[in-house]
Amino acid sequence: MGRRSGVLEFAVLGLLHDAPMHGYELRKRLNILLGALRALSYGTLYPCLKSLVAQGFLVEDNPDVEYVPATALNGKRSKIVYRLSPEGKQRFEELLADSGPDAWEDERFGVHFAFFGQTDRAVRMRVLEGRRSRLEERLERMRSSLARARERFDDYTVELQRHGLESVEREVRWLNELIETERANRTGRTGPAAGAPTGSTGTAVPHTTSDGRGQETGSPDPSGPPYDRPGRSDQER
Repeated sequence: MGRRSGVLEFAVLGLLHDAPMHGYELRKRLNILLGALRALSYGTLYPCLKSLVAQGFLVEDNPDVEYVPATALNGKRSKIVYRLSPEGKQRFEELLADSGPDAWEDERFGVHFAFFGQTDRAVRMRVLEGRRSRLEERLERMRSSLARARERFDDYTVELQRHGLESVEREVRWLNELIETERANRTGRTGPAAGAPTGSTGTAVPHTTSDGRGQETGSPDPSGPPYDRPGRSDQER
């Protein structure tokens, strides 16, 4: 199975692990989860679902009802509801436990992170550290490329490369915070206590949770020191 189809399989199994869904609702949730990566069409989703059914990972409820794809003209939706089989649950747990190099890549890491709340802490640590290592390697290449670009390209090309470099640097800082939190286990929660990576203006970048909803995680920690909290008095400053 290719890398892209493997990412889709992981996302489908993860979403259906929460609750059974019909194809229309599943596609909406997947577009939220994968939207930053690519738009998902029915032509991509349904072959994946049929493959997972054939492998025994999914079960179709009401399979005798013929499905007609929704269009602007007919407005019809699938009446088939997909749910995980016991084998599908086992497969999802295997994917959650994968902390190898594939889990560090851009697409796979984003989906894996979305299900971190269901992932073993030791696996989370290996994935975070592996992702950080991969990005640090990327940073070295980007810095070398930027140094060469200053001599060969116009200012706008250089600025574009600098923007990409800063984006990777922000993610590395964010990963450092997450790793520190996991090591310290300060909150005892399954989710991260550190904020999500921020843009150049300091605005929190939304991340996607396992239920497919975008959620901002950059708000200050109310348990932190006074300079982390809004509305502090002059005496606290």
